[in-house]
Amino acid sequence: MVDVPERGIVFAGQNAQGKTSLLEAVCVLVRLHSPRTRKPRQMVRFETAYFGIAGECWGVQRRVDFAKGSYQLRVDGEERDSQGDYLSDGGLVVWMGNEDRDLVSGPGEGRRRYLDFAASQIVPGYRRSLTRYRKVLKERNILLRDGRWGQELDAFTRLLIEHGDEVTEGRRRIVAGLKDSVANAQVAMGGGAEEVGLGYQEGRGDDFLAGLEMTQERERRQGLTLVGPHRDELRLTLGGLKAADFGSEGQQRTLALALKLAQGELLREQGGKTPIFLIDDIFGELDPGRRERFLAHLPEGAQLLITTTNANWLGSGLELEVRQVTEGRIA
Repeated sequence: MVDVPERGIVFAGQNAQGKTSLLEAVCVLVRLHSPRTRKPRQMVRFETAYFGIAGECWGVQRRVDFAKGSYQLRVDGEERDSQGDYLSDGGLVVWMGNEDRDLVSGPGEGRRRYLDFAASQIVPGYRRSLTRYRKVLKERNILLRDGRWGQELDAFTRLLIEHGDEVTEGRRRIVAGLKDSVANAQVAMGGGAEEVGLGYQEGRGDDFLAGLEMTQERERRQGLTLVGPHRDELRLTLGGLKAADFGSEGQQRTLALALKLAQGELLREQGGKTPIFLIDDIFGELDPGRRERFLAHLPEGAQLLITTTNANWLGSGLELEVRQVTEGRIA
């Protein structure tokens, strides 16, 4: 059992000692979400059959158990029938890690996950719609690969459009809410005078059904659904130019930080709660000036759970208790 002070805590230790797993456990306990995988089975320790996480969050006892492909969820000892019920009275989370630079320079999947994690916390029904869309997409692709192009494919196409439209609408809401906050955070972080742009490029086109009809011959040849929210893109620009191609390494890193800070502000404004920040080993990579500006831009009162290999950078801007982590054990 680890008691975390209201302001937060720093977990220090060498690599591969279990620090990131601590933050991941908190993220799963609060949001049923892992920043590293969409498949809960991959969180189960090697040669074991299940995992369990328990803790007191905002005065409420919560417990998550996963075994045989499904969750068992409890709040104050009472079982919750669905993931939606479990999350309905939970908290909000922002995850930050060194991999966040891929938000700018990496493939589109990372940017879609960024939008999805925010939307699943504050857009009603979004998590359910996204899960259903993914399931329908998988089944539809199987039908395409097997050459089963009749009424069954038509039925899955209708479901794909229904749930896909809901996913698109949720992502639109998130991008619209992020635009001003990302620009403000970029300036506050010392990102220069270049104008920051966010654009949402829909992978379904203006008309989802029309897009599917236009690509149906290629779909049948390739055995793959070629349009839809799984092809969405979050376009990031600096000074009107694509940030991934024309931004410097420093500009890209700053923009990635700005995206996460803006996510926290959006969650606070639209979710009605200040999120906790799970910050995985990023402070050692920041110069003192950028680190101070980052801390100053965090929402007031946000709880911080931080991992680091070396806590020597801790200074006047951040006074937190430090716990040492060795082989999964907290000193």
